[in-house]
Amino acid sequence: MQQEKALALLKSGKNVFLTGSAGTGKTYVLNKYISYLKERKVPVAITASTGIAATHMNGMTIHSWAGFGIKERLTRANLVTMRTKKYLKKHLEESMILIIDEISMLHKNQLDMVDEVLRFFKEDDRAFGGIQIVLCGDFFQLPPIGNYDEKSKDKFSFMSQAWLSADLKICYLTEQYRQEEDNVLNGILGEIRSATISTRSIELLKKAGTNVLDKKETPTKLFTHNADVDQLNNIELDKLTGRVRKFKASTKGNKKLVETLKKSVLAHELLELKIDAKVMFVRNNPEQGYVNGTLGTVIDFTDEGFPIVMTFDKKRITVKQETWGIHDDFGKVLASLDQIPLRLAWAITVHKCQGMTLDSALIDLSKTFERGQGYVALSRLRDIENLQLSGFNEMALKVDGLALKADLRFQELSQIVDDENDFESLEVETMDFIKACGGLTNIEEIKKHAKKLNGKKVKKQSTYEVTLGYLKQKMLLEKIAEERGLSQGTIAGHLIRLRKDFPNEDLDFYKPDAELIEKVAKAKKKLKEDSTSLKPLHAALNGKVDYEDIKLALAFCK
Repeated sequence: MQQEKALALLKSGKNVFLTGSAGTGKTYVLNKYISYLKERKVPVAITASTGIAATHMNGMTIHSWAGFGIKERLTRANLVTMRTKKYLKKHLEESMILIIDEISMLHKNQLDMVDEVLRFFKEDDRAFGGIQIVLCGDFFQLPPIGNYDEKSKDKFSFMSQAWLSADLKICYLTEQYRQEEDNVLNGILGEIRSATISTRSIELLKKAGTNVLDKKETPTKLFTHNADVDQLNNIELDKLTGRVRKFKASTKGNKKLVETLKKSVLAHELLELKIDAKVMFVRNNPEQGYVNGTLGTVIDFTDEGFPIVMTFDKKRITVKQETWGIHDDFGKVLASLDQIPLRLAWAITVHKCQGMTLDSALIDLSKTFERGQGYVALSRLRDIENLQLSGFNEMALKVDGLALKADLRFQELSQIVDDENDFESLEVETMDFIKACGGLTNIEEIKKHAKKLNGKKVKKQSTYEVTLGYLKQKMLLEKIAEERGLSQGTIAGHLIRLRKDFPNEDLDFYKPDAELIEKVAKAKKKLKEDSTSLKPLHAALNGKVDYEDIKLALAFCK
């Protein structure tokens, strides 16, 4: 099915399962549909089966959205208690469209729970309480986490009662956008999907072990096991000179639940960082400029010891502690863990790379233990030339047997749906659906609202830029501090940052005498400090130079 027909089916309000091989544009179609709904003021719940997958859609996990969290089943009492929570009651009762991305990783019991929650809150016994349900994913990718002895039929969401009740229209995308149709890697991926891997493809994968990757940027390394990822990250960290900063997680509450938190939270109990360390954020905090999966480099540490990260899209973020918690049905915290939301990222696991597109990668599949891992890792790349495959085992090229059977059936059902639905009929249903959702139908109103949504918002000035405005006026630091309601030391600290970020600005009005600058520079060099931490400098200067003057000198040290 082409993307245009899949999008038309989504717009018509039908329940849809959007699937296809990696690189066919499933997320692209979803984003087009989301934009379409927002332009018409139709609310849409955007979720995914995992935190990392949710970040690709700017959404949240389905477990959080539906309110069942880590529960494995729901009782009537659970549902009644959930209804008392205002934040749940509001969005569950008002929801009209629910999107769940990476459906392959959602256990069938969890999809049944989503169905149960919506029927209860909507007081409607139709599938998912009568709202439009959109599922997206590829069952050849990573499967749900289940019990050790669980078979595929007991885990895959397409085996759930909720899936059957929803009468999903299958939209199987066929056009490849990540790899060219005649691309060697695309051919290998196609053979893996159909369980017909050829001797030639195996030889090509072995040959990929000798590929030389572009060294302009250190290529991402993918491993199947956390232990290998941790080992490589530690080796790379040891290569960096400079002081190690250690951040130990603090925990509170029930010991067993604390252990559960430690296993489920991506942040390490002990985090070690240095300047120039490659890191990945492991928590969503859009207000601070990062989400789960954001990559960057540690460039400095604050006076208080917090890491400062420059993300790959050039955002400078001071990273402070975040809290993870387990709550009871009344919101009481039963266990909590506080830690800096970062982990080293020279290497990442295959699990965490799902949904990414990589320009180049060094991949080790020699310890593959789950069907689908090899397919996920290899499909992150556009071509085989930018792959350095250090090893693979037999499991790396296997797919789940039930997923294979289901995929063949999905293709057949998609063709039936494609044949039975024409664009003209779908357009009529689309207008009816938008009206039923209370959305905008007038073209001029839609254009007006779309313009408002897409209009460039005035960028809010950072606290440093506000200070810069005063510094340009050559106001005394004491006066600026008074105007801004901050301490003089804080304003002097801003000056250090502003000298780095705006090197061409003339701020020599605040430059202390050369003797002080030289004295502080010598003390800093003697300490071999990588950061602007003030306590060691203050001590090295025998406490004779106050902190504000040290900051001013540091701002003008070369």
